[in-house]
Amino acid sequence: MRLSDLKVKQTAIISKVNRTLDGDTAQTDLVASRLETLGFVPGTKVQVITKGIFGGDPILIQVGFTRFALRKVEAEKIEIEEGITA
Repeated sequence: MRLSDLKVKQTAIISKVNRTLDGDTAQTDLVASRLETLGFVPGTKVQVITKGIFGGDPILIQVGFTRFALRKVEAEKIEIEEGITA
């Protein structure tokens, strides 16, 4: 499941950040690298705080005590394990 699929107020654990562009292993996605630098790393608990009114973009995400507004395309790079209670 992707972080962009998580519903408001749901909590999950990050399992992977996809760092390649369209399956091209030779090219690293700079946005994904930046997300990891900001704290979106495997094993970290994340929660969706709210989503934008029109199409759910942007998504307000909480990682620890920090909140980030991510676009859907950025949130789709993050794979999660759902079923974690808040």
